[in-house]
Amino acid sequence: MAMLDDNEKKTVRHEFNEVVNMSASSLEKWLETDESKAVGQKKEGNSESIGHESGKKIIAILAKKQAELTDDEYAHMQKVISYVRRHSAQKPAEVAGSNWLYSLKNWGHDPQK
Repeated sequence: MAMLDDNEKKTVRHEFNEVVNMSASSLEKWLETDESKAVGQKKEGNSESIGHESGKKIIAILAKKQAELTDDEYAHMQKVISYVRRHSAQKPAEVAGSNWLYSLKNWGHDPQK
């Protein structure tokens, strides 16, 4: 991934803050639930889903000051934005209790908010 300039970083932060509508503490609590752990694709040899792993990275990003964010974290923020937007477009008829809802929450987005 190419290095982002200050304007691009500002845009990424703005979009990230739009799609991530869960606080670090509520995301942390959510990641402890069985529902959170039950959904998502797992990489081979990994017991944790990609989305669950992402949630942990999001918590770390939310805990940092803007100036402390690394290029890798900006790359992850872009991945989160892309995932949430793509996944949100696939909204099922029944949201409550759906894997769709649980997956989005793993990525820091609660569509019921």
